[in-house]
Amino acid sequence: MSQQPRYSIQDLLTLMARLRDPVDGCPWDIKQDWDDLVPLTIEELYEVVDAIDHQDWPHVAEELGDLLFHILFYSQLGSEAQHFDFDQVVHGVVEKLLRRHPHVFPDGTLTSRARGVALDEGSIKASWEQIKQQERQAKGQGAPAESLLADIPKALPALKRAIKLQKKAAKVGYDWPNARAVFAVIRSELDELEAAYDTGDALATTDELGDVLFSVANLARKLDIDAERAIAKANQKFTDRFQWIEQRVTQDRIDWASLSPEALDILWQQAKRARLRRDGSDVETPQP
Repeated sequence: MSQQPRYSIQDLLTLMARLRDPVDGCPWDIKQDWDDLVPLTIEELYEVVDAIDHQDWPHVAEELGDLLFHILFYSQLGSEAQHFDFDQVVHGVVEKLLRRHPHVFPDGTLTSRARGVALDEGSIKASWEQIKQQERQAKGQGAPAESLLADIPKALPALKRAIKLQKKAAKVGYDWPNARAVFAVIRSELDELEAAYDTGDALATTDELGDVLFSVANLARKLDIDAERAIAKANQKFTDRFQWIEQRVTQDRIDWASLSPEALDILWQQAKRARLRRDGSDVETPQP
């Protein structure tokens, strides 16, 4: 039996062009535009992250394929509008990474090698930032009057953008000295949030809640904790515990409406002790 040949990136490019062919392509793919694709791409990216979190490697490969298809889709749209094509995308990223890694490619070519040169991580980061600044200046985006924060995309998820803003400001010394100082800031911001809530002013309450969240993000940065992963773990922990309670309620044929806040709290404490596995099944089965 002959083995099916492996498809290549060129095959995927051909498939993409066929899907967008106005004569005999796919009607759904033909009608998609930039705005249509963006939310779908974000969804695909989260599916990649979820597969990695579950260490489901065949699924990771599948989801990476879906994400790659989106990159080719944007490239196809760019080619049709004569903005850019996939070859330009590849050339641009290779050229940029060669330029930003002089400690690996000293001559700026794929064949060059840096022999006997050992740089610490701090030096590498400093060189990376210097090169990025030079790139911005070459594009007319790096004039001294431009804000240090100008290159942080506004479309980033708010939590991620908050941390990037804080990191940028910290580079020029605009930062709290340590995590303890940020704890104090959070307590102060919580007091301001409570005071705003007591006034009944919804706009002020929203503003103060934003300050609390921004400060908590700053604390995660000072503690060197990935805030996004921390909240993702909290989400999973809540899911596991709530599903344990659901199982207990179903098993004991309990009416949710009959459960008082005190009874719900008892169930929650039991769920915390149940040591649920990540997939939501029980290590310790609820007992009547």
